[in-house]
Amino acid sequence: MKLFKYILIVTFLITVGACQQVQQVRVIKLGHGLGVTHPVHEAMLYLAQRVEEKSNGKMQVKVYPNQQLGTERELVELLQIGSLGMTKVSSAVMESFAPAMQVFSMPYLFRDDAHRDQVLKGEIGKKLLLEGEDFWLRGLCYYDAGKRSFYTKNKPINAPEDLSGMKIRVMESNTATTMVKHFGGSPTPVSYGELYTALQQGIVDGAENNPPSLFTSKHYEVCKYYSINEHTALPDIMIVSTKVWNNLTEQEKQWLQEASDESATFQYKIWEQAEAESLAALEAAGVAINYPDQSGFREKVEEMYRSFEQTAPELYQIIREIRDQPVVDKK
Repeated sequence: MKLFKYILIVTFLITVGACQQVQQVRVIKLGHGLGVTHPVHEAMLYLAQRVEEKSNGKMQVKVYPNQQLGTERELVELLQIGSLGMTKVSSAVMESFAPAMQVFSMPYLFRDDAHRDQVLKGEIGKKLLLEGEDFWLRGLCYYDAGKRSFYTKNKPINAPEDLSGMKIRVMESNTATTMVKHFGGSPTPVSYGELYTALQQGIVDGAENNPPSLFTSKHYEVCKYYSINEHTALPDIMIVSTKVWNNLTEQEKQWLQEASDESATFQYKIWEQAEAESLAALEAAGVAINYPDQSGFREKVEEMYRSFEQTAPELYQIIREIRDQPVVDKK
């Protein structure tokens, strides 16, 4: 009888010890809506790898792609209540929670890639990452999401007038909606996960996005015209729930922030190659790619800047700071 009790006690202690070891591993779930071949997904896998390496296995990030845990908007809401740890969103989606993020949706905001990178990595970019904390959303880093251009089903877009009467899918962004209206199109919000079907069924006549997203989403199977006017350069943002972040130790916060920064550096390196490969693959798939003159598009949206100056002077000041910021020659 005593031996039986002894065995029970030892078994209990071993079980408790094993549970304590499991409890010592901090696991954060990261959900997003992109496919597994997208370069931003690769960056998130790299982030998870670096977190585990830095923490010697004491902290893990589990990545769930393809809207397994919900749409982009739903994932943000899960972060707000602390049911999900992290997600990747477009800066356009963050407009509802951090109004200053609208600046990134302004068409033709940056002079070139060097200008964009300098802003995102500088004081303005760092400040904007924290703009959503009042809504329980903290930005960790930016990912390169390239430049967005129009892709359509029935005809190419050579000038803004070609968008007249066309239903163009936009993200849930007031700025994107306003932009498409200024170009002459009819903006139609559609979830990214539902866009393929919406294009097939004629709910929308086209959409706008970067080359890797057009290719990995397979929207090119429906849309055979890609008009690269590069109207916006919206960054993607890795965000963490502040309810999760505030529960981390200082060491865990450091691991996660460092891994995020390193994943951004990694993603920037692979993005350029992904864009080139995607454009080549789109051409091989029979997509007609054209490069319209941007001047007509730029003229159509100048009023947006004047409107910002009148209705949102603080945001307009941020825009001015971005546009006036000199680009440092790194050569």
